[in-house]
Amino acid sequence: MKADTIAAIATALSDSGIGIIRISGADAVQIGDRIFFTKSGKKRLNDSESHKIHYGYIVEFSNENPWEGTGKSWKDFIVDEVMVSVMRAPHTYTKEDTVEINCHGGVFVVQRILETVIKAGARLAEPGEFTKRAFLNGRIDLSRAEAVMDLIHAQNEYALSASLSQLKGNLSHEVKELRSEIIYEIAFIESALDDPEHISLEGYSESLFRKTESLLQRINTLISTADDGKRIKEGLRMVIVGKPNAGKSSLMNLLSGEEKAIVTNIAGTTRDVLEEYVNIQGFGFHIIDTAGIRSTDDAVEKIGVDKAKRYASEADLILYMVDVSVELDENDRNILSMIKDKKVLVLLNKSDLKNVVTEEKMMSVMKEIMPDFEPPVMIKISTLENTGIDLFMDTIKNMFFQGYLKSNRQIVITNLRHKEALLEAFDSLKMVKKSIEVGMPEDFYSIDLMNAYSALGKITGEEVGEDLVNEIFSKFCMGK
Repeated sequence: MKADTIAAIATALSDSGIGIIRISGADAVQIGDRIFFTKSGKKRLNDSESHKIHYGYIVEFSNENPWEGTGKSWKDFIVDEVMVSVMRAPHTYTKEDTVEINCHGGVFVVQRILETVIKAGARLAEPGEFTKRAFLNGRIDLSRAEAVMDLIHAQNEYALSASLSQLKGNLSHEVKELRSEIIYEIAFIESALDDPEHISLEGYSESLFRKTESLLQRINTLISTADDGKRIKEGLRMVIVGKPNAGKSSLMNLLSGEEKAIVTNIAGTTRDVLEEYVNIQGFGFHIIDTAGIRSTDDAVEKIGVDKAKRYASEADLILYMVDVSVELDENDRNILSMIKDKKVLVLLNKSDLKNVVTEEKMMSVMKEIMPDFEPPVMIKISTLENTGIDLFMDTIKNMFFQGYLKSNRQIVITNLRHKEALLEAFDSLKMVKKSIEVGMPEDFYSIDLMNAYSALGKITGEEVGEDLVNEIFSKFCMGK
């Protein structure tokens, strides 16, 4: 059965210089030809070579030429002046005949052209249907299809690099290699069990044990990137905590490059949580400025303090701001007790003033409150003079990202679905190893090897159902 020919607006629906309407399917060229006229009034898309661009006009469409019997010509029914690209299968994004209409980017004119295309025989595409067809037609696998959407939503340099790596097929290639090695072992076991006279399994358990250890190591390497991959994709959640007037809001303003938070010398100015996404040195950060933490009878301020504690419990990193120009007190001790189980970076702020709190004194208090806690990194900064900030940013990268994505050839797992599939494969291969260790029959190895093979196939889409495919593509934008 011939698939419908689909159409959608492929550019943002806002006033702009250019708008693009994409048509894909067996009738794409014929539909384009029904509504396109060259400057001389000829229709020529049907005879066009692939990957050619034609200049002309889009005109209103009906089953009969709307100008007949009116004393008018097609020129009186022009919708817009356009450039039309004709791309023939299979050398297209969807591996189907594709026509792209480049028109002026006004919202109304783009919608009018889409309506004209639909009247001429196309139907409106569903979200992600172009990429879904690319997947179903075998042009890309599911992991590369998902990378398309990640690329669109990338908010920083490293998220973009990770998406490009996946789009190029680096993850697909690694997964296919792993599956190829696993299926080889499955085939060998099955062949040996079917034909024991000609294929011996003597010594095979030791060989499979070594192979399984190698596979486990490679899969574990991928899994180990997932936490950093999530932070790269979504942004690191950094929560700034400290006593009132420690300089938290000043740091927020400095990192965001804007006056997001009100800064005064009055303690307790910040009463609520302020959150800002910023892109710094290629990384994305959700920076959360909280109310100063202290004992207070002020009902509104107390709500802000409670919020600060809640956000701190969910943070990837706590930025504990300490005003080194004043002595540590009971509020500092309460804050340290609150954050003792979190990843913490201590920022000794106001270093441009006389230091009452030294690194040694800070370390002494921390050891007193949390003796088993690994000493955190401490950095002297001054938000007033903008000193120590570069060291602060470099320290964060070293704490979390460990040099990942120095090249877009590096594979980093940024998709939770992929991580879950890798974990499933890892657990199945551990069962293979355990079966070998306890001397189970070879057919038990085959069962768990097949489970690992199937789990990895979920990443590339070879082992997923139609419902999951539809769910994944339903999250795509229209026209992609």
